Amino acid sequence: MSVLPNYDSPLALKTFLQEHGMAMQKKFGQNFMINPSIRRRLVDSLDLNECSTVWEIGPGLGAITSDLFSRTENVLVFEIDRGFVAALKEFFRNRNSFTVVEGDVLKNWKQAVSAYGLPDRLIGNLPYNIAATIIADMISEGERIDTMVITVQKEVAQRMTAKPDTEHYSSFSVLCQWAYSVETITDIAAGAFWPRPNVTSRAVKMKKKTEWPCCSDTALFQSILRGLFSSRRKTIKNNFTAWLASSTYYGNREDSENIVRNMLSGLAIDPGRRAETLTVLDFCRISDKLIELYGYSGKS
Repeated sequence: MSVLPNYDSPLALKTFLQEHGMAMQKKFGQNFMINPSIRRRLVDSLDLNECSTVWEIGPGLGAITSDLFSRTENVLVFEIDRGFVAALKEFFRNRNSFTVVEGDVLKNWKQAVSAYGLPDRLIGNLPYNIAATIIADMISEGERIDTMVITVQKEVAQRMTAKPDTEHYSSFSVLCQWAYSVETITDIAAGAFWPRPNVTSRAVKMKKKTEWPCCSDTALFQSILRGLFSSRRKTIKNNFTAWLASSTYYGNREDSENIVRNMLSGLAIDPGRRAETLTVLDFCRISDKLIELYGYSGKS
């Protein structure tokens, strides 16, 4: 197992798995990226230097990992498949700064931050069922990485880059664009993977914003964001009133509707608009206006 398989050949990968008693597990959303030019383009997008520290989520048998080691020696990977973990440890056993974190990244990324600190860069081909969760969790916890290159299902990427008042714009869009500048790198057809997925993928680059968080209370900002998007068909006034009435800080306020009316009037925001028409800055303004007028703290 010490010799790297041919990462560009489905037959070679299939043979390797069979010879070592391994199998692809659908529950983990495993697909090997077999297009070398796309792998290089993604690694190029990280803007690495020899001192960069990199995390990789879901390395599989190490196709992108081997490309990372051509740029830097400081690589940590998260891998849930035990067979792949064993292979990775054997393939890269001579690398002095190679760390494998075993298990579910959703459960152990915080422990990795505590143990190793945040990296400079992150790269990953993320399964649909964890992509939005891991990105949102990190942002919500205030753990931002300088540069991330993420390959996700196209629909997830569309949400990450969507503009206000468009089909894919959501609270997740706002959360991503609040913390990062997000841009599309490239669409990736199913044929670039083995096994072929049933979806088109898209790679995006997330660059940490220097002017952040642009609001006084990040917990309040996120709470209001979720509240205003809680029912997409309802107006800002209705969602905001419902959020305020049920908030932990205020309890059941009979004057919630008046508070919302006064706030939105002061911000020159039409209460009849819907949340998907608001910009990231609008949500920051709403959050700070509530503190200014009523002394609210999301940390209470």
